Amino acid sequence: MSSFAGAAGNSQDGTGSPFVVGLVLFEGMTQLDLTGPYEVFARMPNTRVLLVASSLEPVRTEWGLTITPDVSFDQAPPLDVLCVSGGKTVTALLEDKRMLDFLRVQGESARYVTSVCSGALLLGAAGLLRGYRATTHWLSLEFLPFFSAESVDDRVVRDRSRITGAGVTAGIDFALVVSAELFGTPEAQRIQLAIEYRPAPPFAAGRRRARWKTAEAYPLVRGRVRSTRAVRRAIGLEDALPVSPRNVCR
Repeated sequence: MSSFAGAAGNSQDGTGSPFVVGLVLFEGMTQLDLTGPYEVFARMPNTRVLLVASSLEPVRTEWGLTITPDVSFDQAPPLDVLCVSGGKTVTALLEDKRMLDFLRVQGESARYVTSVCSGALLLGAAGLLRGYRATTHWLSLEFLPFFSAESVDDRVVRDRSRITGAGVTAGIDFALVVSAELFGTPEAQRIQLAIEYRPAPPFAAGRRRARWKTAEAYPLVRGRVRSTRAVRRAIGLEDALPVSPRNVCR
């Protein structure tokens, strides 16, 4: 099994205390939601990047890559940037008191509260997106209003102290926006050049289609119905209107 160990720091400018970025880990998360931003954040000057989880046990991500936390929730220092990734297990965490309490406590003092992909739903469940504009993976956009957030279908959305990224690969765009916010555009451009980030996908298939063929849609719709029910249950809407593929596939 592959593994990825954390604890990054970059003090190249040597000024003041390091800026502390905390990336939240949990079982079943999508690793690229985290590792894309990690690569950018670790290159920012005078910055310490911490991988934070409920315990110090290695975390197995969605496809088997394991990541070792640097600190537990109880050990984490106050974070300047709180960043939450997404993944298929997010819905199970929407009722996880320990996770939500950690996000609330850190979110109260963090300079920036951020997310990538469906990590926005965890911020929402913790009450940290109420009254803010935000984005998430396109499959989860419809859920943001359940948490009193305004859903925006953009790659990266900045609203005051909240910066949110869309699905998976948008994490790199998101992290570059954060870098520019903290250290200026030239620094973010330096990092972008260093990692040679110049997307040129071979297919024009990275955005949702207006209409899906039934055969293509079925696996997504089936999982989507389960996710919708879990979100509604977590926010007290389990008695709302029945969920059907017609309601969630649009």
